[in-house]
Amino acid sequence: MKIGFDLDKIFIDTPFLIPDAVINKFYKKRDNGVLLYNIPGYPEQLLRKITHLPFLRPAIKDNIAFLKKIQKKENKLFLISSRYKFLERETTHIVKKYKLDKIFDGLFFNYENKQPHLFKNDVLKNLKLDIYIDDDLSLLKHIAKTNPTTKFYWLNHKHEKKILPKNIQSISKLGEILK
Repeated sequence: MKIGFDLDKIFIDTPFLIPDAVINKFYKKRDNGVLLYNIPGYPEQLLRKITHLPFLRPAIKDNIAFLKKIQKKENKLFLISSRYKFLERETTHIVKKYKLDKIFDGLFFNYENKQPHLFKNDVLKNLKLDIYIDDDLSLLKHIAKTNPTTKFYWLNHKHEKKILPKNIQSISKLGEILK
């Protein structure tokens, strides 16, 4: 099975001092109902580089343990992160620190600074994944439309109740993808 995963909030936690609502305010924007993400200017890039330092981004150990468990089976695992080019050094450091580069069969990062949903859609189409897991429901809804044979899982930490398209399922733990 070919399985893809996002990075942040799946294997790497967000800074404990910054609420999700603040992160989303800076990261996402809407333009006439169209999904858009903010590509930050220089001052915000500096702030984001600080918030991406490894000591502020601890590993989500249970999820990494799950990854190691399914790696031993006949699965191909891919890390697909929409982190922008300005975070390349921090991303490389954290991937090596948590040895994610030793687990995944392929690592894909948005170092061309495309809109995240467009970047991930392109990667998913090329890889022809069976399963993809992400915490960003808006992004999943967008890419699910053009990848009907992929089963999508929304890692829903807050157990929110939402009406989901047929090929998106809400989970609270990664292990639920095997059920």
